[in-house]
Amino acid sequence: MQYEIKNAPLPVVIVKLEKGESIECQKGAMSWMTTTLEMQTGLGGNGGGGFLGALGKMAKSAVTGESIFRNTYTATGGAGEIAFASTFPGDIIAFDTTATPIVAQKSAYLANTRGVNMELFFQKKVGAGFFGGEGFIMQKFSGAGTVFLEINGCVCEYTLGQGESMLIDTGYLAAMEETCSVDIETVKGIGNALLGGEGLFNTKVTGPGKIWLQTMPAVALAGAIQPYIVTGN
Repeated sequence: MQYEIKNAPLPVVIVKLEKGESIECQKGAMSWMTTTLEMQTGLGGNGGGGFLGALGKMAKSAVTGESIFRNTYTATGGAGEIAFASTFPGDIIAFDTTATPIVAQKSAYLANTRGVNMELFFQKKVGAGFFGGEGFIMQKFSGAGTVFLEINGCVCEYTLGQGESMLIDTGYLAAMEETCSVDIETVKGIGNALLGGEGLFNTKVTGPGKIWLQTMPAVALAGAIQPYIVTGN
Protein backbone atom coordinates (compact mmCIF):
# COMPACT_ATOMS: atom_id res chain seq x y z
CA MET A 1 0.00 0.00 0.00
CA GLN A 2 1.09 3.56 -0.82
CA TYR A 3 -0.61 6.83 0.00
CA GLU A 4 -0.37 10.55 -0.65
CA ILE A 5 -1.84 13.35 1.47
CA LYS A 6 -2.38 16.56 -0.48
CA ASN A 7 -4.17 19.89 -0.81
CA ALA A 8 -4.39 21.19 2.78
CA PRO A 9 -6.27 23.07 4.26
CA LEU A 10 -8.97 20.96 2.60
CA PRO A 11 -6.91 17.78 2.46
CA VAL A 12 -7.48 14.39 0.93
CA VAL A 13 -5.54 11.15 1.36
CA ILE A 14 -5.28 9.07 -1.80
CA VAL A 15 -4.48 5.42 -1.07
CA LYS A 16 -3.07 3.12 -3.75
CA LEU A 17 -3.78 -0.56 -3.21
CA GLU A 18 -2.22 -3.57 -4.86
CA LYS A 19 -4.49 -6.44 -5.82
CA GLY A 20 -5.74 -8.16 -2.67
CA GLU A 21 -4.98 -5.25 -0.32
CA SER A 22 -7.75 -3.67 1.76
CA ILE A 23 -8.50 -0.52 3.73
CA GLU A 24 -11.27 0.24 6.22
CA CYS A 25 -13.12 3.48 6.90
CA GLN A 26 -16.07 5.01 8.68
CA LYS A 27 -19.37 4.58 6.83
CA GLY A 28 -19.69 7.24 4.13
CA ALA A 29 -16.04 8.35 4.26
CA MET A 30 -15.10 7.32 0.71
CA SER A 31 -14.80 10.28 -1.68
CA TRP A 32 -13.87 8.50 -4.93
CA MET A 33 -12.28 5.24 -6.06
CA THR A 34 -11.38 3.22 -9.13
CA THR A 35 -13.67 0.49 -10.39
CA THR A 36 -11.12 -2.20 -9.43
CA LEU A 37 -12.14 -1.88 -5.77
CA GLU A 38 -15.01 -3.71 -4.12
CA MET A 39 -16.84 -2.55 -0.98
CA GLN A 40 -17.99 -4.78 1.88
CA THR A 41 -19.94 -3.36 4.84
CA GLY A 42 -19.69 -5.03 8.24
CA LEU A 43 -19.16 -4.44 11.93
CA GLY A 44 -16.20 -2.30 12.85
CA GLY A 45 -12.92 -4.01 13.73
CA ASN A 46 -12.16 -7.60 12.87
CA GLY A 47 -15.81 -8.67 13.01
CA GLY A 48 -15.14 -11.25 15.73
CA GLY A 49 -16.40 -11.59 19.27
CA GLY A 50 -19.84 -12.97 18.48
CA PHE A 51 -22.84 -11.49 20.26
CA LEU A 52 -20.80 -9.93 23.07
CA GLY A 53 -18.41 -8.46 20.54
CA ALA A 54 -21.34 -6.89 18.69
CA LEU A 55 -22.69 -5.43 21.94
CA GLY A 56 -19.28 -3.94 22.67
CA LYS A 57 -19.15 -2.33 19.24
CA MET A 58 -22.66 -0.92 19.73
CA ALA A 59 -21.62 0.61 23.06
CA LYS A 60 -18.54 2.12 21.45
CA SER A 61 -20.66 3.55 18.66
CA ALA A 62 -23.05 5.13 21.18
CA VAL A 63 -20.33 6.99 23.08
CA THR A 64 -18.18 8.04 20.11
CA GLY A 65 -20.99 9.09 17.79
CA GLU A 66 -19.62 6.96 14.97
CA SER A 67 -21.48 4.28 13.06
CA ILE A 68 -21.21 0.71 14.30
CA PHE A 69 -20.54 -0.31 10.69
CA ARG A 70 -17.29 -0.03 8.74
CA ASN A 71 -16.75 -0.19 5.01
CA THR A 72 -13.87 -2.33 3.78
CA TYR A 73 -12.55 -1.64 0.29
CA THR A 74 -10.50 -4.39 -1.36
CA ALA A 75 -8.65 -4.27 -4.67
CA THR A 76 -10.25 -7.37 -6.18
CA GLY A 77 -10.06 -6.46 -9.86
CA GLY A 78 -6.42 -5.41 -9.85
CA ALA A 79 -4.48 -2.47 -8.41
CA GLY A 80 -6.47 0.67 -7.77
CA GLU A 81 -6.87 3.73 -5.57
CA ILE A 82 -9.36 5.25 -3.18
CA ALA A 83 -9.60 8.75 -1.72
CA PHE A 84 -10.81 9.98 1.66
CA ALA A 85 -11.39 13.72 1.97
CA SER A 86 -11.32 15.55 5.28
CA THR A 87 -14.66 16.70 6.69
CA PHE A 88 -13.13 19.83 8.26
CA PRO A 89 -10.48 22.36 7.14
CA GLY A 90 -7.13 21.19 8.47
CA ASP A 91 -4.67 18.32 8.00
CA ILE A 92 -4.70 14.56 7.62
CA ILE A 93 -1.92 12.67 9.41
CA ALA A 94 -0.90 9.05 8.94
CA PHE A 95 0.23 7.20 12.08
CA ASP A 96 2.09 3.90 12.18
CA THR A 97 0.61 2.10 15.19
CA THR A 98 3.16 -0.72 15.18
CA ALA A 99 5.68 0.94 17.49
CA THR A 100 3.44 2.96 19.82
CA PRO A 101 -0.36 3.07 20.20
CA ILE A 102 -1.95 6.43 19.44
CA VAL A 103 -4.72 8.06 21.50
CA ALA A 104 -6.86 10.64 19.67
CA GLN A 105 -9.97 12.75 20.06
CA LYS A 106 -13.20 10.96 19.19
CA SER A 107 -13.82 12.85 15.94
CA ALA A 108 -10.34 12.31 14.46
CA TYR A 109 -10.75 8.88 12.83
CA LEU A 110 -10.85 8.77 9.02
CA ALA A 111 -9.57 5.36 7.80
CA ASN A 112 -7.12 2.56 8.59
CA THR A 113 -5.35 -0.40 7.03
CA ARG A 114 -6.01 -3.96 8.11
CA GLY A 115 -4.24 -4.84 11.35
CA VAL A 116 -5.15 -1.66 13.24
CA ASN A 117 -7.25 -2.15 16.38
CA MET A 118 -9.54 0.69 17.42
CA GLU A 119 -10.92 0.77 20.96
CA LEU A 120 -12.20 3.18 23.58
CA PHE A 121 -9.64 4.93 25.76
CA PHE A 122 -10.88 6.19 29.12
CA GLN A 123 -9.14 9.01 30.93
CA LYS A 124 -7.68 7.52 34.10
CA LYS A 125 -8.41 10.69 36.02
CA VAL A 126 -12.08 11.63 36.00
CA GLY A 127 -11.33 15.34 36.43
CA ALA A 128 -9.28 15.39 33.24
CA GLY A 129 -12.20 13.89 31.36
CA PHE A 130 -14.86 16.26 32.66
CA PHE A 131 -12.88 19.50 32.80
CA GLY A 132 -9.95 19.03 30.42
CA GLY A 133 -12.00 19.64 27.31
CA GLU A 134 -10.90 16.47 25.50
CA GLY A 135 -13.70 14.34 26.90
CA PHE A 136 -13.64 11.44 29.31
CA ILE A 137 -13.55 9.03 26.37
CA MET A 138 -11.02 9.14 23.55
CA GLN A 139 -10.04 6.55 20.93
CA LYS A 140 -6.97 4.33 21.00
CA PHE A 141 -5.37 2.88 17.87
CA SER A 142 -2.94 -0.02 18.23
CA GLY A 143 -1.82 -3.13 16.38
CA ALA A 144 0.25 -3.31 13.20
CA GLY A 145 -0.80 -0.90 10.47
CA THR A 146 -1.54 2.70 9.51
CA VAL A 147 -4.39 4.89 10.71
CA PHE A 148 -5.35 8.20 9.10
CA LEU A 149 -6.61 10.92 11.44
CA GLU A 150 -8.15 14.33 10.77
CA ILE A 151 -6.61 17.33 12.50
CA ASN A 152 -8.63 20.54 12.77
CA GLY A 153 -6.55 23.44 11.46
CA CYS A 154 -2.77 23.12 11.27
CA VAL A 155 -0.90 20.57 13.36
CA CYS A 156 1.99 21.21 15.74
CA GLU A 157 4.02 18.25 17.03
CA TYR A 158 5.95 18.20 20.31
CA THR A 159 8.05 15.54 21.96
CA LEU A 160 7.78 15.58 25.75
CA GLY A 161 10.51 14.07 27.89
CA GLN A 162 9.97 12.06 31.06
CA GLY A 163 8.03 14.30 33.47
CA GLU A 164 7.88 17.19 30.99
CA SER A 165 4.42 18.77 30.62
CA MET A 166 2.47 21.05 28.31
CA LEU A 167 -0.60 23.10 29.30
CA ILE A 168 -3.23 23.04 26.56
CA ASP A 169 -6.45 25.00 26.20
CA THR A 170 -9.77 23.21 25.68
CA GLY A 171 -10.00 21.26 22.42
CA TYR A 172 -6.45 21.80 21.17
CA LEU A 173 -5.15 18.31 21.98
CA ALA A 174 -5.70 16.22 18.85
CA ALA A 175 -3.63 13.11 19.58
CA MET A 176 -0.85 11.74 21.77
CA GLU A 177 1.19 8.60 22.21
CA GLU A 178 -0.23 6.22 24.80
CA THR A 179 2.83 6.77 27.00
CA CYS A 180 1.61 10.30 27.80
CA SER A 181 -0.77 11.02 30.67
CA VAL A 182 -3.56 13.60 30.89
CA ASP A 183 -4.59 15.68 33.90
CA ILE A 184 -6.09 19.11 34.56
CA GLU A 185 -4.58 22.19 36.15
CA THR A 186 -6.61 25.01 37.64
CA VAL A 187 -5.91 28.49 36.32
CA LYS A 188 -4.18 30.31 39.19
CA GLY A 189 -5.78 33.50 40.53
CA ILE A 190 -9.49 34.33 40.70
CA GLY A 191 -9.03 37.33 38.43
CA ASN A 192 -7.17 35.29 35.85
CA ALA A 193 -9.83 32.56 35.90
CA LEU A 194 -12.79 34.93 35.65
CA LEU A 195 -11.38 37.63 33.38
CA GLY A 196 -8.61 35.95 31.43
CA GLY A 197 -10.90 34.23 28.92
CA GLU A 198 -9.18 30.84 29.36
CA GLY A 199 -11.74 29.31 31.69
CA LEU A 200 -11.08 27.62 35.03
CA PHE A 201 -9.02 24.66 33.82
CA ASN A 202 -6.34 23.76 31.31
CA THR A 203 -5.46 20.30 30.04
CA LYS A 204 -2.06 19.14 31.29
CA VAL A 205 -0.30 16.46 29.23
CA THR A 206 2.86 14.91 30.68
CA GLY A 207 5.48 12.84 28.87
CA PRO A 208 7.28 10.84 27.86
CA GLY A 209 5.87 10.77 24.35
CA LYS A 210 4.76 12.81 21.37
CA ILE A 211 1.68 15.01 21.25
CA TRP A 212 -0.10 16.57 18.29
CA LEU A 213 -1.92 19.87 18.79
CA GLN A 214 -4.46 21.42 16.43
CA THR A 215 -4.77 25.15 15.79
CA MET A 216 -8.50 25.39 15.04
CA PRO A 217 -10.76 23.07 17.06
CA ALA A 218 -14.30 22.82 15.74
CA VAL A 219 -15.64 24.61 18.83
CA ALA A 220 -13.23 27.52 18.24
CA LEU A 221 -14.28 27.85 14.59
CA ALA A 222 -17.95 27.75 15.57
CA GLY A 223 -17.35 30.51 18.10
CA ALA A 224 -15.51 32.63 15.52
CA ILE A 225 -18.30 32.53 12.93
CA GLN A 226 -21.27 32.58 15.30
CA PRO A 227 -21.54 36.41 15.42
CA TYR A 228 -21.89 36.47 11.62
CA ILE A 229 -24.70 33.91 11.43
CA VAL A 230 -28.09 35.50 10.93
CA THR A 231 -30.95 33.48 12.36
CA GLY A 232 -34.57 34.03 11.59
CA ASN A 233 -37.58 33.74 13.85
